[in-house]
Amino acid sequence: MQLREKSLDAGELVELARAMVDVFHKHGGTTKLLVNGRADVAITAEADGVHLTSSDAELTAAQVRMLFARAGGDEAVVGVSCHTLADVERAREGGVDLILFGPVFEKRVGGEIVSEGVGLEALRAACEVAGAMPVLALGGIDEENVAVCLDAGAAGVAGIRLFA
Repeated sequence: MQLREKSLDAGELVELARAMVDVFHKHGGTTKLLVNGRADVAITAEADGVHLTSSDAELTAAQVRMLFARAGGDEAVVGVSCHTLADVERAREGGVDLILFGPVFEKRVGGEIVSEGVGLEALRAACEVAGAMPVLALGGIDEENVAVCLDAGAAGVAGIRLFA
C-alpha cells in the first residue's frame, strides 16, 4: 500500500504511517507500506519502503536503501512512478523493486480528466522493457479494464477510484 498524503506535515504523516504499520502488523499478512517520496517519514514510522517519482531530483533506490540501512532498518522496498519507456528503463537499471506505469487510460484530478492515457500498447511495451521487474498499471483503472491490463503484461493494478 502506498501512502500518498501531500497535505500533512511530517509529524502528522509519521503518525498516520505508524498507525497503518501497526494495523498491518496486528492483522498479520504480507501487506507492505511505502511512503510516497519521504524516506525520513518511512524510516521513522518503520514503514517498509518508499515510492518515488521518476524525477531526476528524486532520491535513487540506492540512496533510499542506504538511508534505511544506516537507520538500522530492514532493506527498503522501493517503487517508482514511470510515464515513459525511458523512465521504465532508468527505473529497471536503478534497481527499484516495482514500477507504477501510467496513466494507462486517463488521469483525473477532482473528477476532471487532466491527462489522456497512454494506452495498452504502451503498457505492454513498458512491461517488456521492465523485464522481470513487476509493473503495476495506473490511471483510469476500473473493474472492467483490470483484465486487459493483466493481459498486456502488468503484474497488477494500482488505483484510487478502483478501491474507494
